[in-house]
Amino acid sequence: MQHGGSSDSTEIFQILADEYARKILLAADSGPKTAKTLSEECDASLTTIYRRVSTLQDHDLVEERRTVDSDGSHRSEFQTALDELHVDITDGQLSLTVETRDELADNFTALWSDLRGDE
Repeated sequence: MQHGGSSDSTEIFQILADEYARKILLAADSGPKTAKTLSEECDASLTTIYRRVSTLQDHDLVEERRTVDSDGSHRSEFQTALDELHVDITDGQLSLTVETRDELADNFTALWSDLRGDE
């Protein structure tokens, strides 16, 4: 995904300037986490977590996964989708490139590595 427009870039920079948004991205990078777990790890209220996660989802920086527990209850888990962020300044113009994880490709690569016995 490319964010070349200055308004998109400004929004992404504003999101990343927020301490809680950064904490959520880092905490959810190690695997899917519930809002409660993120709240504990980021030392933030559930309301703050849900607001920031919503903003991060709006910009495709966090993905939501819904799971069903053994007792049949549903829950949402959140994982960072951001893989790389590149900032380029050329001719007085700021451009931002955001690369998100390609889950299907990542899963295929992991499966292939497992089949081959790679570590």
